[in-house]
Amino acid sequence: MPNDTQRAENSQGVRERIESTLETIRPALHVDGGDVEFVDFADGVLQLRLIGACGACPISSMTVKHGIERRIRAMVPEVTEVQAI
Repeated sequence: MPNDTQRAENSQGVRERIESTLETIRPALHVDGGDVEFVDFADGVLQLRLIGACGACPISSMTVKHGIERRIRAMVPEVTEVQAI
């Protein structure tokens, strides 16, 4: 059973992989005047905030579910769901 230090290290590794994957997504969002920021990750659920033009876009929920979530889950299997907050 992992101790607190091991859990923290694993959590940090997951966050680094999430951030790395977000870096591959950001250029497409920047083209439309938007961006995404990491908010939280707990119990398999990743919370993100769309900002700039993406935050007000009427199809932002589709961007999250069909674009960002698909890419994140493929690269970081610990993520089971992505939520825009």
